[in-house]
Amino acid sequence: MYVLSLSKLALVLGRLLLRKLKDIWNTTWYPKASDHINTEKTWYIVDATDKILGRLASTIAIHIRGKNLATYTPSVDTGVFVIVVNAEKVAVSVRGMLPKGRLGRALFNHLKVYKGPEHPHEAQKPVDLPIRDKRIQLQK
Repeated sequence: MYVLSLSKLALVLGRLLLRKLKDIWNTTWYPKASDHINTEKTWYIVDATDKILGRLASTIAIHIRGKNLATYTPSVDTGVFVIVVNAEKVAVSVRGMLPKGRLGRALFNHLKVYKGPEHPHEAQKPVDLPIRDKRIQLQK
């Protein structure tokens, strides 16, 4: 008959328990496919009249990329759609601030730029883009 000492028995039982328990401290959250469905994304609208181009473009790029969200993941499209009215050169500036490659090309499709104040996206019910940077407005 095999007799285990008390310390060896505790060691064996401890190892068995560790195998059965899930490690709750060392888990990394990664967005699932249901976390970034395009039809459920928010649509924002911004009027580019009297706005500084570079500051506006960087704010738009941050929202398209999803960097303002707690669920931001660099390799996943978790951002929103942005409509820019009364603008022409914003698209070029925003494109330079998005990642290069397949993800950047997909994210660039989330930007809609129009020269005039009208746009065909009323059905998406866009809301105003929250701009926290007070220096974005052109000083007169």
